[in-house]
Amino acid sequence: MTSVRYLFPSLVLLAAFLAIWEGYVALTDVSSLVLPAPSDVLNGLWVERYVIARHTLATLGVALVGFSLSVIFAFVVSILLHFSGWLRRGMMPLLVASQTVPIVALAPLMVLWFGFGLLPKVLLVILVTFFPMVVSLTSGYASLPRAFRDQLVSMGATRWVIFRRAALPSARAQFFSGLRISATYAIVATIFAEYAGARRGLGIYILAAKNNFRADLVLSAVFVSACLTLVLLTVIKGIKRMTRRRYRRENNA
Repeated sequence: MTSVRYLFPSLVLLAAFLAIWEGYVALTDVSSLVLPAPSDVLNGLWVERYVIARHTLATLGVALVGFSLSVIFAFVVSILLHFSGWLRRGMMPLLVASQTVPIVALAPLMVLWFGFGLLPKVLLVILVTFFPMVVSLTSGYASLPRAFRDQLVSMGATRWVIFRRAALPSARAQFFSGLRISATYAIVATIFAEYAGARRGLGIYILAAKNNFRADLVLSAVFVSACLTLVLLTVIKGIKRMTRRRYRRENNA
């Protein structure tokens, strides 16, 4: 019931937006090539459901592989930055600079360098999604109260023990915040990579629909990509809830 009450305002606003959209298309008689009605988008999604499903699975597979590797890579980099002040001062400006390069410029370069296989798409997802997690983890490690650190040092704890037993648990909230931010980019980065070069995926489907002047199918694919992102965010929220009890037990200890 709590989740229903939480989502109710969003559902009402979404329904109102779709109703206004449907009414505007019906009253103005605008061409479906320019702005299809929501009913036309849903109809196109139903008619093309099997084709869209195949492309969706291709996009989802790349996004999950890239995002999973990005989480691992972010953890490794954050630990290195935490234990080495020199490395942190040297790498952080470079990491920030890497996020200023637009995806539309990176995608064709990845295909040019690594071909049309899985690797360029996975690398693009990693480059786009790992930065928020690295920043959130490093700031989470640094949020450990100094009193806790001093107490562990007085008990003879090593830097690794302090990190594992105190700094890492203290970064939990920041990590999940960065994880949610990165998850919103994963599907988008995959679609951009497919624009540049792929055989299957929602990016290829959107490109083909655009070239055929099928705005309804373009919006159908956009709707599916948005649903994929929402599902990914829901899974992350579920993982956070599942790990909450263990975190509280360790935090109390």
